[in-house]
Amino acid sequence: MKGHVLAQVQWGDILPDSIYIARDVVRARQWFFIAANAGYGPAYNMIGRCYHFGWGCPIDLTKAAVSYRRAGELGDPWGQYNLGILLMRGLGIDADLSRALALFRAAASVGHAKSMNLVARFTEKGWETSRDPVIALDWYRRSDEGGDYRGQHNYATALLDQGQKEEALQWWRRAVPHATSDILLAAERHLALLGLEGDAAILDCVRSRLSDISAVPNPASKAGTSFRATLSDQISPSDRMSL
Repeated sequence: MKGHVLAQVQWGDILPDSIYIARDVVRARQWFFIAANAGYGPAYNMIGRCYHFGWGCPIDLTKAAVSYRRAGELGDPWGQYNLGILLMRGLGIDADLSRALALFRAAASVGHAKSMNLVARFTEKGWETSRDPVIALDWYRRSDEGGDYRGQHNYATALLDQGQKEEALQWWRRAVPHATSDILLAAERHLALLGLEGDAAILDCVRSRLSDISAVPNPASKAGTSFRATLSDQISPSDRMSL
């Protein structure tokens, strides 16, 4: 693995949740630092995630922001997105919606679906930009097509508001299998209000997923699982294919 930054990051992924070797989040973080020192943006992003969630170190949102910023400077869209989230919420860094929007736009410009959803949200609400529901809807569509379940839910909601029920149901069908509980609860409210005009199968699926989630005690407590899911999500397909 010497000199191969993606392999170093992926080895860091194996350590927290392997069935073959002892779990070691601290060593995983060390591998991220090795790759980061070679100037690999996604590794800086993963260091940021370590500080953000306390994987192998104490939680430190200020240090997370520094790592995300470096990842973004190296062109990593996940670093740009994650720093944008901290700026939007004022976590570990002063809130700055204008800077957050600039970061989301930068990441969206290279196809980052979650950032597209937030560009849509800012545009829909008129946060730090001119309010334009038409442009917002197009950004939601692009986020949806990129596979972001939040974008899919938001697009479905916007379509329903425009009276395009069947199109909205189509996007909820795509969002539900991957959505987190907050999105599932929001989708449930909209689908329940449709009553007989809605889709009972989708509503049942939403409620089944919510029931499954509630049956798992504190699912976020398994740092290794969260660690693995984060790495899988936050390394771009082009980087994964470069192995």
